[in-house]
Amino acid sequence: MRLENALRTGVLMAVPFLCAAAQTASGNDAPVKGMEGVPPRAAPTDYQVHGQVGAVTIGAEFAGHQVPTLEGSLTSEEYVAVEVGLYGPPDARLKLSAEDFWLRINGRKTPLASVPYGLVVKSVRDPLWEPPEEVAAREKSKTSLNSGGDNPDPTAPKPGPPPVPVAVRRAWTQRIQKAVLPEGDRALPQAGLLFYQYSGREKGILSVELIYKGPAGTTTLKLQP
Repeated sequence: MRLENALRTGVLMAVPFLCAAAQTASGNDAPVKGMEGVPPRAAPTDYQVHGQVGAVTIGAEFAGHQVPTLEGSLTSEEYVAVEVGLYGPPDARLKLSAEDFWLRINGRKTPLASVPYGLVVKSVRDPLWEPPEEVAAREKSKTSLNSGGDNPDPTAPKPGPPPVPVAVRRAWTQRIQKAVLPEGDRALPQAGLLFYQYSGREKGILSVELIYKGPAGTTTLKLQP
């Protein structure tokens, strides 16, 4: 039974990495399944910034360490997110790939390459989620105070945060997967998230540029930090 549980846990924990491989292994123009993106906004002008590249208009908004999903925002201290929307004339199609987008922060010479969402999910948290152990401890503390019980030793070292249950982590992974920019040959408009590794504080970000080099052409959008 222990071996069976261990194997089941290992399979579930491997889901993000398998998803990441699927994201980067799309060597043809076929759409990548499971990555449907977020609903495009009504127009490119609804994003913080928008710009024209060929017949395509790109709208973009810098989300920082927030990871916006349809079910609410997650957070990541190790990565930042950008929401993009791509629009074109009627019946327009475009081959989409996260690898066509680069991010330059604070004018650095070398821009950041996008990373697969499977790497991001290891660091995300839901700010509204509380470990059951902490909820139980808080309730126990309230009961102890009301009953005049012993107070915990304030000098005792605090235990580290409990691990996130596999089922919870899997739910977060699915939320991110659904919000990622779709890839492959797609009918426009399309919208979704891009991710970049950056663990610095948002207060230290003075300038952000999103660079697109893809089938539609080349352009740079100056985002709002």
